[in-house]
Amino acid sequence: MLKQQLQIKLSQKLSPQQIQLMKLIQLSTLDLEQRIQSEIGENPALENGKELDENEIETTDPYDEYQNDQKIDTDDIDIDAYLSDDEIPNYRIQSNNQSADDENSEIPFSGGISFHEYLESQLQNLILTTEERPIAEFLIGSIDNSGYLRRSEEDIIDDLAFTQNIIVDKQELKRILKKIQSLDPPGVGARTLQECLSIQLSRKEKNRPEVELTRKIIDSAFDEFSRKHYQKLQDRFNLTEEQLRGVFDEIAKLNPKPGGAISDSSQNNHIVPDFILTIENGTLKVTLNRRNAPELRISKNYKEMLTGYAVASDKNKSQQEAVLFIKQKLDAAKWFIDAIEQRHQTLYLTINAIVDYQSAYFLTGDEQKLKPMILMDIADKIDMDISTISRVANSKYIDTPYGVKLLKNLFSEGMKNEEGEDVSTIEIKNILNKLISNENKKKPLADQALSALLKEKGYTVARRTVAKYREQLDIPVARLRKSI
Repeated sequence: MLKQQLQIKLSQKLSPQQIQLMKLIQLSTLDLEQRIQSEIGENPALENGKELDENEIETTDPYDEYQNDQKIDTDDIDIDAYLSDDEIPNYRIQSNNQSADDENSEIPFSGGISFHEYLESQLQNLILTTEERPIAEFLIGSIDNSGYLRRSEEDIIDDLAFTQNIIVDKQELKRILKKIQSLDPPGVGARTLQECLSIQLSRKEKNRPEVELTRKIIDSAFDEFSRKHYQKLQDRFNLTEEQLRGVFDEIAKLNPKPGGAISDSSQNNHIVPDFILTIENGTLKVTLNRRNAPELRISKNYKEMLTGYAVASDKNKSQQEAVLFIKQKLDAAKWFIDAIEQRHQTLYLTINAIVDYQSAYFLTGDEQKLKPMILMDIADKIDMDISTISRVANSKYIDTPYGVKLLKNLFSEGMKNEEGEDVSTIEIKNILNKLISNENKKKPLADQALSALLKEKGYTVARRTVAKYREQLDIPVARLRKSI
């Protein structure tokens, strides 16, 4: 039976422009530069005013001047030629007037090869048949950046069959993997940490008894070693404390992530701060880092072209499509310029609120003066949504006289000490880290003991809270911190 029903529903939807603005706010300075360059390349109605000003020639040609009263004859305009990508002649994109005295203003980047390329370059040193080479290349491609092969043999065999049309059994796969494990760096291609350490030890000198003992412990008693059951190891292998210490010293020389050094060297970890903080006569001053930020403006050519079509008396279908295309590009360019400006205003308001809230810390650099601060505190201060503050804080850095800081690390919860003062959890974590660093490693402090020491310093922190802070600091439990 059909029924008619009236329903009132209130919903809120974000426009595409608002979504794009949120994405722009979340971008870092480097990502924003790439985004702007990408938009300039995609939208011909958007121009970099700075580049145009630098390329302008002071002498003008009277024939190139545009007269305001001049009308464009739309009948002579070839829309297809205008919209084509080949409108720039070859002589305009070639230059033969370079001089030896010209300076290269670009910043050179160090060249190099990736971790996987480094492994593939060593394949020529292995004795492989025509059938084995694609299998070896597939195995190298399956190794992660740490140097481990974390996929099961069954998965690799299935992928080789479906993607490469290569049928291989487990024995052959293991034999080829053994050859890859002989490549540099030592330990590459291992499936577990135990296998990785064992491969590295097998490539050390054979006539050293401490190396043989270390490999024996890794191969047959890895569980006791990883859990640091020192007494069990001494009893099982009849070792003195000095011999066991020598074993651990030998293991400490090994690399648990053989691919890490090469992978990290091929990455650019340079951080470009989004804000710059300076102290002038005891006053904090923060500015946005507009490094390489272009002066965006709308193309005059597109404006004039749209004006020419507007005054035309008769418009055919192709001209109407051209007018619609130009209008869309002009609207997109105008919105993008407005969005960039709105992004700058949002970032400026947010960073000033954060710096004002944490002024005591920024004036001294003392982390003990960091006040407890949550996203809501800043959102209420500048009357913005918490999600906007989160987007600004999660990916932005500020350059201070004390180093480059991630804004997210300035936010923390708070608790009261014995004197009733609000204390940031960052301060408590720093004290906890110092207590663990100064402990006796032969008898490391348990979480309950750490809780008691914090209480002596005026911070009432429960044992479970100490465990949570310790895990956030990536510090293992007391048993795993024990040393001989």
